[in-house]
Amino acid sequence: MDEREARFTRLYETHYRSVFGYLVLRVAPQTAEDVTGEVFTIAWRKIEEIPERALPWLLGVARNLARQWHGAVGHARGLADRLAKLSTDADRYAWDAADHVIARDQALAALRTLSGKEAEAVTLTAWHGLEPADAARVAGCSRTAFIVRLHRGRRRLARALDAPHEPGTQAPERAPRSRVIQEKP
Repeated sequence: MDEREARFTRLYETHYRSVFGYLVLRVAPQTAEDVTGEVFTIAWRKIEEIPERALPWLLGVARNLARQWHGAVGHARGLADRLAKLSTDADRYAWDAADHVIARDQALAALRTLSGKEAEAVTLTAWHGLEPADAARVAGCSRTAFIVRLHRGRRRLARALDAPHEPGTQAPERAPRSRVIQEKP
């Protein structure tokens, strides 16, 4: 194996899950697999151009391909809806998971209040762990513009999470952790 192949193999093994995770929030799961493959096909062709810190570059390619594949319309709503589908119905029946499910539902509702650009800024930094400069490259904007999006997104998210919730969405009194709900609500 030559150095080019070795670098690509390291890139793939290190970043495949992150790229796929980024894409599965933006496009259908089957499409995410296809687009992830395309990201790494491009990475193979441009292996010499990829910077040492490769994840921002790979996510930038993924973002561009997802936009081409699916279009930019409905990103904010689509992102929140895809996040909602990541947990199973089984999560809703165990008291251990009750707080998690309620918090997740409230977070998703709050995420839906953000613009697409704000939601992207929050997820790139909070979930993908990118620094603002790297996340700005992925988002295709300046660092300053990204910082503004991130600040606004965090502020709006905090307000939405602190807002009173719809009736019926308040967390129930906490039951003992070992208790499991036997029937579906």
